Amino acid sequence: MGEHQALSEAEQQAVRQAVLDHRPCEAAVRAWREETWPAIRAKAKSEGAEVLFADQVGIRSDQVTGRTWGETGRTPIVRRSGNRFSVNAMPAISTKGRMHFMAFTETFAAEVMCRFRDRLSGHFDRTVHLVLDGHSAHRSCRVRDWLAEHPDRIELHFLPGYSPELNPDELVNANHTSSAATSAAPTSVASSNGTNLSFGSISRHLIIFPADDQKAHQHRGKVEC
Repeated sequence: MGEHQALSEAEQQAVRQAVLDHRPCEAAVRAWREETWPAIRAKAKSEGAEVLFADQVGIRSDQVTGRTWGETGRTPIVRRSGNRFSVNAMPAISTKGRMHFMAFTETFAAEVMCRFRDRLSGHFDRTVHLVLDGHSAHRSCRVRDWLAEHPDRIELHFLPGYSPELNPDELVNANHTSSAATSAAPTSVASSNGTNLSFGSISRHLIIFPADDQKAHQHRGKVEC
């Protein structure tokens, strides 16, 4: 598991209050930016390891398509299928511009996380430092037990709560969601395989972040699933 910075009693109280208020804790975010993330990056560099940021995203057939202009009193109508279904994905983007992802239709839970973990670790012959949010599936007993048995395969690091701006994979998910909303509406789960194509197109203009100089760089990435 990733190392966690010890906080003072006042800072711990601030974290607890931030969780209750559903907002990021400034102390925790500052500790991540100034201490935790530099330590992860330095450790990965010394080990010759890979660093990836991951998160899950879902697309529904009945989600909001978008906004447009319309004549007063006449709401624009978008023809869609009456079928209700969803397709989910778990993408992971590296600081070197490579993206890995897995599409699935079931609810994201420990079993799905374990499947993604197995596929992801199979792509590397070195340790992977995987940065995630605090989702319960990421911290499940099944995941922790596997990590304890394979300490040289994947090491997890958790972001501060309610801080999606620290995860560059959120940009991938936002791009995927917006592109899915403006593309032709799928009529079934089978026809929604455009999820793969969408992630493929995103990879052509991956944003590498956080970089050493904290600037975004454009890079042609590689997709693996």
